[in-house]
Amino acid sequence: MEIEYRGGCLCGAVRFALKGRPLRVGLCHCLDCRKASGAPYIMFAVWPVEALDVAGEMSTFAKRSFCPRCGGRIGWFRNDEAEIMIGSLDNAPSCLSPDYELWVGRREDWLHRLEWAGQYEDDRRA
Repeated sequence: MEIEYRGGCLCGAVRFALKGRPLRVGLCHCLDCRKASGAPYIMFAVWPVEALDVAGEMSTFAKRSFCPRCGGRIGWFRNDEAEIMIGSLDNAPSCLSPDYELWVGRREDWLHRLEWAGQYEDDRRA
């Protein structure tokens, strides 16, 4: 049986489904992610874009897609990948843990380094 994740925005106007396991999972401590989320870091997972099925209208600002009605952030979509904010999933997927951390120089001092995860001073290089 293939794994499926479902999620959406706060108001429910945008809904999505993702099929299969993500390609990778990460944490980002960059200023853009902090400002967009209002949190000290974000957790995201990346799937091939063809694994994503979206219903509803989204708007985009600074490459980040969100619901224009409630402002709920969904993700960042590139030509071949869909980077989905873990917080937009309906159920907390405890089976997903970060493979890497981005912008670790901006990580809060009270947050501990994930010993098992790759560490990047800025963006991950493919």
